[in-house]
Amino acid sequence: MVYWPSRVQIKEVGPRDGLQNEKKPVSTADKINWINMLSETGVKEIEYSSFVHPKWVPQLADAYEVGLKINRNPNVRYSALVPNMKGLELALEAGIDGASVFMSASETHNKKNINKSIAKTYPVLAEVIKEAKQEHKHVTGYVSTVFDCPFEGKITPEQVIRVCDKLFEFGVDDISLGDTIGTAVPSQVDQLLETVLRRYPQDKIIMHYHDTRGMAIANITRSLEYGITRFDSSIGGLGGCPYAPGAAGNVATNDVLYLLHGLGIDTGVDEKKLQEAAFYIQNKLGKALPSKSLTYAASQA
Repeated sequence: MVYWPSRVQIKEVGPRDGLQNEKKPVSTADKINWINMLSETGVKEIEYSSFVHPKWVPQLADAYEVGLKINRNPNVRYSALVPNMKGLELALEAGIDGASVFMSASETHNKKNINKSIAKTYPVLAEVIKEAKQEHKHVTGYVSTVFDCPFEGKITPEQVIRVCDKLFEFGVDDISLGDTIGTAVPSQVDQLLETVLRRYPQDKIIMHYHDTRGMAIANITRSLEYGITRFDSSIGGLGGCPYAPGAAGNVATNDVLYLLHGLGIDTGVDEKKLQEAAFYIQNKLGKALPSKSLTYAASQA
């Protein structure tokens, strides 16, 4: 008999990882309203934007203004992606509670995504992490392409471990392992987590699945069997990676909640409020989002 965790924490990444790949602009006011709605759903962390240069992600060029103007729920950690010291400086001024740094386990994807080799990325992130920790901010390290790379193919657990070791050495609080192109199957989850969890505590590991091949929920279920209790997800299934051709969005928060609540796992998240926030951004984008739970809810309205 499988014993599921009693509680799971969801990190809502829709405002950042979800919107970054959307071509239709969403106004700053609409983003603020949307994030304020998400803040009342019960999620404990919202990654609300990215402080990368606007030319790389035009949709998130208003990160600073959004950070200053959202209504901050004291029960929510508001984090943002920061690529370098300039980004961190702006993010701190905008009042982040947490900083997310990012790199890939794949050399080629890292160069495409960051325009640097893995070796040259380390000193940049080490400086950002050190400064963020000095400012008493929570720091998460994102590791992309932990299963497969769109350019190199299969990635070994040893490649992932090498990057994780460095990030923990630099002082990150936890690491999010990303199935960036959404191609993993549960046997790959077994292989990676058996290696990772021999080295790091379960509570330091977050899983970040995309749903390109429809395997995200299966992979989350397998991760739960390993005692993983922290997952990134994107409301409605928004998203994709600009530097991973063909990648679909993050697994939909709505679908993850349906799974977890169905298994009797507490998340603290109100599905109805989350659904309202999903319909809100769906209307602003003018297109149906891929979440199956959301699609069903719309058909019942």
